[in-house]
Amino acid sequence: MADNDNVVFHQQLLSIDENLGKDDVEDLKFLCSDFISLKKLETVKSALDIFQFLINEDLINKDDTFLIAELLYIIGCNSLLQKLGYTKVIVQEELPKRGKVSGYRQLLYKITQDLTKDNVENAAFLLKIHLPKKQPIKSALELLTSLEKKGLLLESDLSVIECICQKIAPHLLKKIHMYKQAKDLKAEPVFDSLGQGLQQTPRDTNAVTLSQYKMDGECRGYCLIINNVNFEGGLRKRNGSEKDAMELKHVFTWLGFKVKKYDDQSSTEIQNLLQFWQSSMDWKDGDCLVCCILSHGKSGQIFGTDECLIPIRTITSYFKANHCPLLAQKPKLFFIQACQGEKTQQPVRLEEDTGHATSFEPDAQSSGFVSSRQLTSSIPDEADFLLGMATVDGYLSFRHVHEGSWYIQALCSKLQLLVPRGEDILSILTEVNEEVSKRADAQGEKKQMPQPAYTLRKKLIFPVPKEPFVSSKQSSDMQ
Repeated sequence: MADNDNVVFHQQLLSIDENLGKDDVEDLKFLCSDFISLKKLETVKSALDIFQFLINEDLINKDDTFLIAELLYIIGCNSLLQKLGYTKVIVQEELPKRGKVSGYRQLLYKITQDLTKDNVENAAFLLKIHLPKKQPIKSALELLTSLEKKGLLLESDLSVIECICQKIAPHLLKKIHMYKQAKDLKAEPVFDSLGQGLQQTPRDTNAVTLSQYKMDGECRGYCLIINNVNFEGGLRKRNGSEKDAMELKHVFTWLGFKVKKYDDQSSTEIQNLLQFWQSSMDWKDGDCLVCCILSHGKSGQIFGTDECLIPIRTITSYFKANHCPLLAQKPKLFFIQACQGEKTQQPVRLEEDTGHATSFEPDAQSSGFVSSRQLTSSIPDEADFLLGMATVDGYLSFRHVHEGSWYIQALCSKLQLLVPRGEDILSILTEVNEEVSKRADAQGEKKQMPQPAYTLRKKLIFPVPKEPFVSSKQSSDMQ
């Protein structure tokens, strides 16, 4: 019987290993550097190697696989938890009592996930006298590992990383300060999968979770969809956008929102619409605002059909508390399907699993280097906003000319799948990030990474609809 249990245990580990990519293994190596010596980690080529080291250290066995579940949860591979008999909710509940990865290690990992390639290059330049000269730093994980090897980054001394973040990524200082504050209170900061502090968990007390936004009113709120397909000048028609708009309408209607869809709006018409909704009395009884904009775009801006640009910050600012007091302290969600770059790019031909060519197009005329601060500057500097971007600043987002965009289709799919499970919006957007990041063209060269930014103060959990979700196709088949 014991032999059978061991076989099952090793089958579980093998199955997990087969579903982890190279980047996942590098993440696991970094998170396990407190358990496994750096010398041993340098020999690791797969997740199985890591698991074997953990077995040797008696940190995991057939009767206790929680450390693996904890590691998978931290790196966002929640879909693999079921292979160990866990769910995301169970892991979250057990972490305060059974978690082994230190708050310090989690902090460093979350910092690496938020540093862009440009951030890493700038940091390496600032620290070049301390870093290896023969092997250029290629990733944030390599950067922090090198600093630890040099003794420049310690649990008791974060001054170097604080100084670097101050210069290249000041938005990360909040995470560091929260960690230090929790440490002073002899508590471990608990991070969600987006790297935001959810709670502080003293080792000898119960966890204090975030409160939730009120989402139980008779009126959930309004979902505004601005769907720009046809443009007046040189911008190409956004074929496939209607698929996105209809899927958004279908999903948010199911979630209890009153959906208003506006097609082909010029920059002036968009601003007139925003002014109208800004002064609407309908927000008095509504729980939430959702605004979806599907258009072409450039860094921090979207196009009206007249090819005039509107800053995203201008769009979101219409609903700040001083402009729209009826939405004060209520969540305001903006989802933007548009490219955020500056270099003209032709439509990209991708291959489906069937082998037939399918046409994808970028939602912009452009891609290029832009300041990584652009996204956060698009969010009003006050609470209760969330901005979900289809892509990180400076890059293209892709749209299938028949099936819709990668981002919006993933967003709708994850909402209908995860809302019934009680997941909050940030956890859902993490799953959206994971799904979109796995997509690529047939050559594996064209990729896309969505990015949320937010000033939410509480968890946002949509009430589970009374009726099960019926897809657009199922709905049409029943008619």
